[in-house]
Amino acid sequence: MTQSTDKKEWYLSNFESFEQSLNGASTTPLHQVRRSAIEQFGSLGFPTSRDEEWRYTNVAPITRTDFTPVLEPDLNGVTSEDLEPFTFPGLDCVQLVFVDGHYAAELSTLGAPSAGVAVTDLVTALAEQPELVEPHLCHHASCDVEPFTALNTAFVQDGAFVHLSRGKILEQPIHLLFFATEREKPALVQPRILIVAEENSQVTVVETYAGATSARYLTNGVTEIVAGQSAVVDHYRIQRESDDAFHVSDLRVRQSRDVQFRSTCITLSGRLTRNHVHTALDGEGIDSTLNGLYLVEGEQHVDNHTLIEHLQPHCASHEFYKGILDGKSTGVFRGQILVHQAAQQTDAYQQNQNLLLSEEADINTKPQLEIYADDVKCSHGATIGQLDAEAVFYLRSRGIGVEESARLLTHAFAGAVVERIRIDAVREQLDQLVTRRLLKADDRLAKAGQLS
Repeated sequence: MTQSTDKKEWYLSNFESFEQSLNGASTTPLHQVRRSAIEQFGSLGFPTSRDEEWRYTNVAPITRTDFTPVLEPDLNGVTSEDLEPFTFPGLDCVQLVFVDGHYAAELSTLGAPSAGVAVTDLVTALAEQPELVEPHLCHHASCDVEPFTALNTAFVQDGAFVHLSRGKILEQPIHLLFFATEREKPALVQPRILIVAEENSQVTVVETYAGATSARYLTNGVTEIVAGQSAVVDHYRIQRESDDAFHVSDLRVRQSRDVQFRSTCITLSGRLTRNHVHTALDGEGIDSTLNGLYLVEGEQHVDNHTLIEHLQPHCASHEFYKGILDGKSTGVFRGQILVHQAAQQTDAYQQNQNLLLSEEADINTKPQLEIYADDVKCSHGATIGQLDAEAVFYLRSRGIGVEESARLLTHAFAGAVVERIRIDAVREQLDQLVTRRLLKADDRLAKAGQLS
């Protein structure tokens, strides 16, 4: 058998053990969904370079490791002090903390109860409010073609649940912090998030993924967002995993009439990262935005796949992804805009820009338009380049040193995405993190003599 096949059997065997541990819970409707998902995973197996969607991302490093599902809650020594670097000082927010995929109540901060608003862990929500969870959980993220989504669904246990009833406005942001620990055996952490914003509701959710400095693990997360008519949803995903971690995510968004949806994906670390985003604009008058920034170095790899699906007329979508690659890092951007025949008067814009700080860095970018309507305004583009020599010369002619000139230009490049973040505390922290990363890159370039 191939290595990929061996690893598939590893997870099928782990599922059998997981199923036996459920006892009576193995007869629930949710577990029927799990069984269907593991069958899909068994049929699909892990992707290879022969799969067009994974052509430039080799998952062999994942299939070489026996990642063990963490099936029981265990803080594994984590304290609030360990989490401080991944929180936002001064931000008044509701914060749910998950350690190795399981809710940690003692490390979380919940707001005062509010009628019509649910912010809780998935286990509690399924037990106390199944009528709100079951119509949506595992119904929007498809297991048919995405093997990692199928794997997450097969082992779904815990995660976050956010629900706003009609007309509810939650002023406080919700911070969902997923922290992975260092374990004797590399861990498989599979968080699940379900966000339902009913008609005329408003909510802001920040997802942070982080891990212990030397921890080796695989985060395989799925987020489903359902936005009802005229809802306003701001969504942020911040990836700060350990340098030896693997991160795979699937974000599925279903939007109804007149929804305003904004999502920003920031990737700052991790050995291999694959982010998949699929937004469905299924109502008229929707305004939907996807922003992204990825900073990779060394031999890190990041892959961003997006699909914006226009199903109904009179909608607008905006996509703006930027990447900064250093060292021998590699990147992939594949952004598809699909305009169905019914989606007349669509206005869609997509742009991917990449800055290579090293001659050994590499990026494969493929923006795509697939249009079946005849009354649309759609545009896309991609750029790959290095620092503008003329811009550096201009700044140096104004008395600014070469290293500072390069730093200013690179920071401005990244800042075009960071400045779009609407939460002050989040934007300020990310700006500091980006600045530190760019200082590190400047030091490397200076030592290598590439700044002169």
